[in-house]
Amino acid sequence: MIPVLLVLNAGSSSLKFQVFELGETEDPHRVFRGLFEGLGSSPRLLIRDSTGSVVTDDAFGGEAAFGHEEALLRLAAWLREHSGGFHLAAVGHRVVHGGMAFCAPVRVDGDVLRALESLVPLAPLHQPHNLEPIRILRRRFPDLPQVACFDTAFHGSQPKIAQLYALPHAMTERGVRRYGFHGLSYAYIASILGEYDPALVAGRVVVAHLGSGASLCALNQSMSVATTMGFSALDGLPMGTRCGSIDAGVVFYMLREMNLGAAEAERVLYTQSGLLGVSGLSNDMRKLRALAAADPNARRAIDLFVYRIGRELGSLVAALGGIDALVFTGGIGENDAATRSEVLRGAAWAGFALDEAANASGGPCVTRGPGPAAWVIPTDEELMIARGTREALGQAQR
Repeated sequence: MIPVLLVLNAGSSSLKFQVFELGETEDPHRVFRGLFEGLGSSPRLLIRDSTGSVVTDDAFGGEAAFGHEEALLRLAAWLREHSGGFHLAAVGHRVVHGGMAFCAPVRVDGDVLRALESLVPLAPLHQPHNLEPIRILRRRFPDLPQVACFDTAFHGSQPKIAQLYALPHAMTERGVRRYGFHGLSYAYIASILGEYDPALVAGRVVVAHLGSGASLCALNQSMSVATTMGFSALDGLPMGTRCGSIDAGVVFYMLREMNLGAAEAERVLYTQSGLLGVSGLSNDMRKLRALAAADPNARRAIDLFVYRIGRELGSLVAALGGIDALVFTGGIGENDAATRSEVLRGAAWAGFALDEAANASGGPCVTRGPGPAAWVIPTDEELMIARGTREALGQAQR
């Protein structure tokens, strides 16, 4: 039977998954991708095959609402029914935070799970949801190998000075430092730069992962040297609902003068800020673009997003000592030509010359002339998890 990997990315009310065939030498081959959404309220399951054709579209609104455990059991049943000679060999999980201990994919056992649970305070809105399917599968299928792949791991190559905050050393020793996130996306982009321009493998590249979550990463010789996110996924750029970089004094003001509790202040910064907070309308860039001509609040949110990208880009160019290329990826980076255009026009100081026609058509190269190039490269975090899972299992077997 053909061994396959199941890749899981769990959110608070969703469960994204992909199924990959495992070859001995070639890259894992995607055969299914799907999503459970509305978990806990009105669940829906959508699955597509490798061609993008819908093979399952089931809504469960008429049934009792169910959560992640029932979703995983239904997914297991679906895989058995549609196995086609497949054998589930392992499950790979996206886990946002690996802390200081985990800088590579790792097979999960009891000790690893306890270590990952201890990191929940560092990513309280992500880590618990990432770990829930691991616990469920350990209980339901104890012999099934599971591997955790981390969004922080790719940034372990950064110089120590880039990881520090100017805080007492005792706090640094307790883990208060810059970690960086979106590492699975950046690792994938780094792995395929040579397919677009071989010179970039050894070059100075800034990657802009722009989506509901957004950050920038500076790559030198395909390794992370600096990134805009730090201790938490709140830092850096404004995002769909997250504030991005903010003076810590604002938090004290919220607590002391606005009489917000810590949980309420956290909720404001994570879920009521960013594009949504500035516009008062939406966290969806597509909706804001449609409204921008008539609504100044939508326009203001877009302008702030682009302005902050420009400022952070400048800081990463300084960290690199120059720039050879800028890569756009993520939902906004890959699909919103207007954002790419505005960012590149603002970065003309660095030598970028926008190619309007190429940008409108999605690239992949959206600049012209002798200066640094800008590329549009779709990311594939799930493939990186599949690769990492195979790697970790291979090491465990040796």
